[in-house]
Amino acid sequence: MLLELEDIQFTWPGASRPVLDISAFAMAEGEKVFLYGPSGSGKSTLLALIGGLIAPDQGHIVCKQQSLDTLSRRGRDRFRAAELGVIFQQFNLLPWLDLENNVALPCRFSRQRAERAGDVKGEARRLLAAMDLPKPDWTRRADGLSVGQQQRVAAARALIGQPALILADEPTSALDTDRRNGFLDLLFNQVDQAGSGLLFVSHDQGLASRFDRQLDLRAINQAEVLS
Repeated sequence: MLLELEDIQFTWPGASRPVLDISAFAMAEGEKVFLYGPSGSGKSTLLALIGGLIAPDQGHIVCKQQSLDTLSRRGRDRFRAAELGVIFQQFNLLPWLDLENNVALPCRFSRQRAERAGDVKGEARRLLAAMDLPKPDWTRRADGLSVGQQQRVAAARALIGQPALILADEPTSALDTDRRNGFLDLLFNQVDQAGSGLLFVSHDQGLASRFDRQLDLRAINQAEVLS
């Protein structure tokens, strides 16, 4: 298994009850999972736990045979840099950097990621081309891009260095149907090439049929969801 969660509970500081109470969840190597649920159901919190941005109050998270819940915060940061690619809802590109340097950023923070990428600059350019971004734009600042272009740069950044797992948090929420479907075509092609797993969070259930598995978070989360 690529990812396994067991007996996970998490409560935000100051809250009176947990937002997540998950007895079990797992993903296979290379699997594409579509995760949905209403606002407040804990989707983004679950991604933050898997990504090591926060730690569970109890339970175990194992990704690529590494127990994340036993690591220090710095250890989780190192693991995330080496093995996880994250596509944030707001993309989080560095606006003053050009596209090539934004895509190459993960390789600056992880030696393993850089080694897997090989020629980092060349791989950044390959991914930009694969994500249908024209070559003249590669040296532009990121703050001059459209929303759709930013999204594809963020995906290329997540993919560089063949991470084991891609976490995508509502990455298509700002796109119309045609651009959304085109983005998924590009993303799936590169995820398959990298051999990565993909955990994709979205409210848009019209996308669900394209994935290997569809999962309503409410089916595994025993915590009471606030409406």
